Parts: sequence; C-alpha cells; structure tokens
Amino acid sequence: MSGEIVEKVVTYVVSNIVDNPEEIEVEVVEDGEDAVLAEVRTAKSDMGRVIGRRGRVAKAIRTVARAAGDEEGLDVQVEFLD
Repeated sequence: MSGEIVEKVVTYVVSNIVDNPEEIEVEVVEDGEDAVLAEVRTAKSDMGRVIGRRGRVAKAIRTVARAAGDEEGLDVQVEFLD
C-alpha cells in the first residue's frame, strides 16, 4: 500500500487552484488496512481557495482523491490542515 497515485493527483489538483503552488505539502499516511489519509497543507492565504464556498472545492478534491485511491485499492480520506 503506497498511496502514490493519490498523492500525485491531490498535489496536481491543489497546485492548479492555489496562488502559491510551491507552498503545497501533501503527505499520505497509512490509516489502517487498505486505507490512507492525505494531509494537505497550503499557504494560509490559499486555504480558502482550496476549501471553497460551503466546502464545495474540498468535497470535489476528496471525490477525485477517492477515485485515485480506487486505482490502488485504497480507501482515501483527505484532511486540509493549517
């Protein structure tokens, strides 16, 4: 279990949303058997863009991450951290 595809997909999507793509950190950690947690950190000024109005952008990112996890047979959760 690696989550490599999940990390690449989340990094790509988030980097195309934010103003400061060089400040993005995506860390994928094991969260049980066949499950991973993707922790996304951005610049404080970009966090609002990543979360979006009423969390719509964050929900879309989570959906794409879960689809990427299906490729690896993983259950994926995404957290956006300050």
